[in-house]
Amino acid sequence: MIKTKVGFVVYGVHKQGLKDPDGNLFIDYDIVARSKQALIDRGIEVVDGKDVLKAQGLPFDDDRDIVATKQEARDIILPLAKDDSIDCLVLFSATWVWAAHMIGAIREFAKTGKGIIVWTYPGSQGWRPVGGLVLKAAINEIGVKCRYVYGKAEDKKDMDRIESYCRASAVKNKINMSTLGAFGGRGMGQTCGVADPSQWMKTFGIDIDSRDTTELLNTAKAVTPEEVDAVYNDLPKRFAVQPPHDDQTDRSIRLYIALKKLMEQNGFDFYTIQSFPGLGDDYVASCFAQSMMLDDGVPTSTLSDFNTAMTSILMTYLSDDPTYYGDFQCINKENNEIKIIGDGAVPPSLANEDGAVFASHGIPTEGAAGGMSIKLTCKEGKGILGRVCRVDGKFVMVVARCTVRVPSKEELAERRHECGIPDWPHAFCTVEGDIDKLLEHWNNEYACLGYGEQLYQNLIDFAELTGMEIYAL
Repeated sequence: MIKTKVGFVVYGVHKQGLKDPDGNLFIDYDIVARSKQALIDRGIEVVDGKDVLKAQGLPFDDDRDIVATKQEARDIILPLAKDDSIDCLVLFSATWVWAAHMIGAIREFAKTGKGIIVWTYPGSQGWRPVGGLVLKAAINEIGVKCRYVYGKAEDKKDMDRIESYCRASAVKNKINMSTLGAFGGRGMGQTCGVADPSQWMKTFGIDIDSRDTTELLNTAKAVTPEEVDAVYNDLPKRFAVQPPHDDQTDRSIRLYIALKKLMEQNGFDFYTIQSFPGLGDDYVASCFAQSMMLDDGVPTSTLSDFNTAMTSILMTYLSDDPTYYGDFQCINKENNEIKIIGDGAVPPSLANEDGAVFASHGIPTEGAAGGMSIKLTCKEGKGILGRVCRVDGKFVMVVARCTVRVPSKEELAERRHECGIPDWPHAFCTVEGDIDKLLEHWNNEYACLGYGEQLYQNLIDFAELTGMEIYAL
């Protein structure tokens, strides 16, 4: 899962020991400390006002790190805007504030495209809600997006909303100015997976850099036997069995090594590959290479399906497990079961207790050259089905919660033959919500499965940050 780093800025004019008429401090410093610690406890790295001032050699005692004036806003918020490692700005309402003193610096931060959260800890003491709402209103007034959270650091639901937005912003920040490599052209005539490079740059900050598969093929053929042996000897760490060391295995491993080499050589952060027609017919099917790259934590997709690639990027960076994309092969409306069957590509670490084994890929219309494919049943767990797609030129996020189950051995043996290709990887998912609604908005034959319940809100938040339409069951 992606590491997340936020700027935690406390604001309010009633500071430096100022007390209300009842003799109480306006700022409850214990609440501030608990709220900051709640972020840290969730694995989020926090940079606060003191850290920023200290880095500049400025004084940071006597509440200097609590923003009240325009100069203080400049001194603390602007350095956070210039720090590429900061993923999100959390503005914590300690008490009332003059919004005009902060909005200019906030506007500058917003130009980075990173997320902004206005967080108010509930309660009457200190006038925190007033300070939170006046700043939220000022941010909305100038057309800047922000998430407003009125919630306690001790409340799981409220903290989930904060953490999710921070992590979604971290992904948005991570992919900005990145490069997606495209090896080959459109696969299998997919109209629903093509991309407009200018739209990708405008929306995600990602450059699409295309490559013919000739270089990939030549690089694969130039891989040394020693390099092949090193990967082959390492396979028992990921698979329940080791494949025969034959020509099919050799070519499959060579393609995997070649992809890694060209990714590094060209500075690609993720990629998509045509697979077939072309490479899968002339040299080797890409199943093994795709499976290994996904298991290595490299977001990718097959058939030059850019929308699946984008979904893979999000799920890979927001989950502790790799992403599985496979055909939306069968839907049972009676029990809400969706069966996902990929054409031999799946991260081996997603296998159930039986482990991942090898099969041989190759049917006349899809990768006639053959190659290793992966056979497994996906492990049990909670997760989501989701994908990025385009409708009439506009990006859309579709997401639904699901539970992945593993059938009994007797049932599994029978059900693997339902599709006619029993050796391809299977996932049995029970979806929450209205299947008809899901199918109405689903725009591809691929289903993207991600493990982790947090993904549901994470993908919604990323879609909100990037201006997508959202269909969530």
